[in-house]
Amino acid sequence: MLEKHRAAAKAPELAKRHATRETMNAARAVRVSERQAAKEVRDAEAARQSAHDAELAVLAEREAEKVEAAKLAEQVERAAMLEVEQKAARDARYAAREAA
Repeated sequence: MLEKHRAAAKAPELAKRHATRETMNAARAVRVSERQAAKEVRDAEAARQSAHDAELAVLAEREAEKVEAAKLAEQVERAAMLEVEQKAARDARYAAREAA
């Protein structure tokens, strides 16, 4: 019975199956490494894109702050002009009362 198993272990079909299995395992390992490399490339591209988006967001925020500051300065200037006009009108009314 032992001889039967030894003979089966030495059979050419078994060697052929082992060789096929080793070839398939090697091909699988290549595919896994290719997928891993592709994933790393995608991750690097995503990181680059994320950094670019963050930079654009910072630039947009700065631009929005500049616009807001310009609006605020314009409002302050308008309020100051209105105050000056109101004071001039008030002074004119007082002068008209004094003259009357």
